[in-house]
Amino acid sequence: MKINHLGIATKGIKEALKFWEDALGLENVHTEVVADQKVRVAMLPIGEIRIELLEPTSEDSPIQKFLEKRGGGIHHIAIEVENIEEALAKLKREGMRLIDEKPRIGAEDCLVAFVHPSSANGVLLELVQSKK
Repeated sequence: MKINHLGIATKGIKEALKFWEDALGLENVHTEVVADQKVRVAMLPIGEIRIELLEPTSEDSPIQKFLEKRGGGIHHIAIEVENIEEALAKLKREGMRLIDEKPRIGAEDCLVAFVHPSSANGVLLELVQSKK
């Protein structure tokens, strides 16, 4: 396993890029809308991981709700796993609370599933299985 990305909630990607691209010199290599999750994402590699900027695309987006409750900032940590279904089954056997019991399609057509913060020391954890 390894960290795939850090998800950062922002009100607007364009404004956030002023810091990440202009001030730090990172490059936005991929932007897309993930309609199922009502979010626009921008991916910025930094070393072996990426920063994933998250912008809500509707008022009922989970990211919009996060922004209203907590403001911008780190939303989740994404861990890359070899087999997401096996990882979910193991976590369930261990009694962990899962937001997603089955993987769904996320950014870049990866399979993703979320583990509830109550089972991960207050951190929203995303499991990611990259396309092969």
